[in-house]
Amino acid sequence: MLLVDADRPEPVRGGARELAVFLTPEPGAEAKEVEETIEGLLLRLEEFCSLADMIRSDTSQILEENIPLLKAKVVEMRGIYAKVDQLEAFVKMVRRHVSFLEAHVLQAERDHGALSQALRKWLGSSGLPALGNRWAPVAPTFELPVLYRTEDYFPVDVGEVMPRAPSCQRRL
Repeated sequence: MLLVDADRPEPVRGGARELAVFLTPEPGAEAKEVEETIEGLLLRLEEFCSLADMIRSDTSQILEENIPLLKAKVVEMRGIYAKVDQLEAFVKMVRRHVSFLEAHVLQAERDHGALSQALRKWLGSSGLPALGNRWAPVAPTFELPVLYRTEDYFPVDVGEVMPRAPSCQRRL
């Protein structure tokens, strides 16, 4: 606010008016700048809202389409895990049978194989071929223990088809 004295001369009043006009901002220019800033903010807000809507639609699509597929894969994987567990149990059982058979083979070699082989070599090297042939001991029979059948542990379903080897056909 300008104080104007009536006592002062007119040139001072005129200069004060010019200075007041010069220092007083134009409301139209500032209002236009504020309106442009608000328009820019509204445009960015609209872009943000459209981006949020797009994210919501993608999220709902994922929930509606992909989650049921993932659930189906989880159920399928549980079946695979069950088969892996069965396979591990089968491998443990086979390992026990193999070590059992290996112990029997070692025992049979100790009982029959090593002595008869050494005796045959000794008789064969002594130069008495007729004596070596007559003396040939009869090998005692060895009975195999009852073994497992793989089909008992992994039954073949009619619906399961064994994969075939790829054919060797050339394409021209």
